[in-house]
Formats: sequence, structure tokens, C-alpha cells
Amino acid sequence: MLYLVLKATISGVLIAVASTMAKRYPGFGALIASLPLVSVLGMIWLWNERPDAENMAAHARATFWYVLPSLPMFLLIPALMQHRVGFWPALLAGCGLTIALYTALTWLGPRFGLQL
Repeated sequence: MLYLVLKATISGVLIAVASTMAKRYPGFGALIASLPLVSVLGMIWLWNERPDAENMAAHARATFWYVLPSLPMFLLIPALMQHRVGFWPALLAGCGLTIALYTALTWLGPRFGLQL
């Protein structure tokens, strides 16, 4: 249980640092948020719990493919907000687009040989 609390605390601190920095320095906050810190921490936690090279390779490969459909969200949200769409609807649209693209990847990926 202590290990779970430690993982949650470290992960939460990274999110808090990114959002706090973004208030004053939006670009720097975005840089912190864009770093694959969550993925790296996830791999560290996974390796500590199950040190299996084949499992880790599959996890890292799947992470790569799942990052790609999330990227258009970061273009859609600012585009909508520049057209006076409010934050919450823009965020909802961005999340909806990401979910749709994840669904498409999950459905199409295996048909092209991707093991997700």
C-alpha cells in the first residue's frame, strides 16, 4: 500500500508542477507536461513490479502508437478557442476526437499487424 501511495504522490507532484509553472510561463508548463514523464514513470513502476523485457517492449511499443491519436487534440482545442468556443466545450471536443481516434486505432491497428 505504501508503494501505491508513493507512486500516486510522485505522479501527482509532476502534474502539480506542470500546471503551476503554466500559470506564469505557459510554454515552460507545456514543455513539462509534454515530456514523457508519465510514460517513463509508468515504465519504471511496471519494471519494478514485473521485470520482464518482452512485456516492457510491448508496453513501450503500444504507448508509441497510442500517443499518435492523442496529438490532434492539442491542435483542435486552441483552434476552437481561437474561434470563441469556450474552454469546456473545446476540451470536450478534443477528448471526443481523441476517443474516436483511439477507437479507430484499436479497431484498425490489428488489421495492419499492430499488436496493441
